[in-house]
Amino acid sequence: MAADSDRQGTTQGNPWTRRAILALLWIPSLLPYAPRIAVIAWIMARVFAPIAGYDRRIRENLAHVLPDMPVSEVRRLTRAVPANTGRMLGEIAAGKPFIDRVSRIPMTGPGLDALDAARNSGQPIIVVSGHFGNFDAARCALGRRGHEIGALYRPVDDPALDRIFHDALSRIAAPVFPRGRRGLAQMVRFLRAGNTVAILLDQYVHGGAVLRFFGKPAPTSLSAAEMALKYGALLVPVYGIRRGATFDIVAEAPIPHSTPEIMTQAINDSLEARVRSDMDQWLWIHRRWKPDLDRSAEPA
Repeated sequence: MAADSDRQGTTQGNPWTRRAILALLWIPSLLPYAPRIAVIAWIMARVFAPIAGYDRRIRENLAHVLPDMPVSEVRRLTRAVPANTGRMLGEIAAGKPFIDRVSRIPMTGPGLDALDAARNSGQPIIVVSGHFGNFDAARCALGRRGHEIGALYRPVDDPALDRIFHDALSRIAAPVFPRGRRGLAQMVRFLRAGNTVAILLDQYVHGGAVLRFFGKPAPTSLSAAEMALKYGALLVPVYGIRRGATFDIVAEAPIPHSTPEIMTQAINDSLEARVRSDMDQWLWIHRRWKPDLDRSAEPA
């Protein structure tokens, strides 16, 4: 998955999960690229997601933040969200066919000139996004645009699967840094050298700042904003928004430097606006909110 990705659960000690994921990615590889992605999306939505309990998680998240959503739309999203996840996994695993397609897509958006200027001057850059559309399309496009772009990712517990994901992410753009003290230190050195790093911030973080996402308390890491302030880095939300078989790759206006909380809330607001426009492209599968833990939490 994308930088700093949130893979639900673990595969350690669960050979069925490992075999299922490998089959999902590699059996359809016998097909040409376009039908392969379609098959993976169908299997994820119709077979893997119901077995894994993703349908229930999607319904719980939607009931928490959008309780008035029509039942028909909830039902649609329980299929469309896993399908998008399957497409993303298939695209990342595909390697060259995916990279070649993305390389032909022009980036757009009000932050594009600022990104180019920072790259040309050697200013550190932090691009932020979420598990939305396919962020690795944006990461690929930035790499093809001349950015040396590194990414923080969460290793999979199963070593064999982790090698597959690490290698797939590295083919799209390198380097990738494993989440943890050592990987973070490597990423900071890379950033301070005047490069670009990619971070996804739409995960529940124990002890994070209690900010808002879809109007609900959502503990969020302040790390991207704190690094931007500490190292004078440009901070820009960037998205790879699925449009059929292609993408809109959009760089939004840079987040002004202020306080970590204000800057990170701006990132949450940016992502929320994107998700509301394309509800089926966000990973409603993961536990962005934990109401039982946050019942008494107030926004920062």
